[in-house]
Amino acid sequence: MKGPKKKRLSAYLDPDVMNALADYSARRDVSLSLVAEAAIASFLSPDAEERKEAAITRRLDQIDRRVQRVERDVGVAIETLALFVNFWLSSTPVLPESVRAEARAKGPQRYDRFVAALGRRLSKGPKLRQEIAANVPAAPPAGTDELPAR
Repeated sequence: MKGPKKKRLSAYLDPDVMNALADYSARRDVSLSLVAEAAIASFLSPDAEERKEAAITRRLDQIDRRVQRVERDVGVAIETLALFVNFWLSSTPVLPESVRAEARAKGPQRYDRFVAALGRRLSKGPKLRQEIAANVPAAPPAGTDELPAR
């Protein structure tokens, strides 16, 4: 014996919604009624809220992982800069007065070359975070934060 006969529903839809419904049903090769019935059943389903919550939770987890990567990258950048400044200040002698003016004059040219080199590295070279992940040796003993000899 057949189940109860389906009831007819007449509904008014915005043209955009109707077009989307027609496109979806055509792509799936099913009737408009079948798609509309499935959508309404899903909307009225008691687990619809649970599915929405699960989807939101997945998205939040993805965002959390991305934020953690950004925090790690920012931490690497800060430590890299601090280590470089410390190394540079410790190893670069103070210039004698006689060459300071010449050094100041060449500063902008050297900076421009640095920015150009940075641009080339960012556009095609490996990122520092990738090099670190691939080349990190075991942590040195405490108090030995020295740069390796090249």
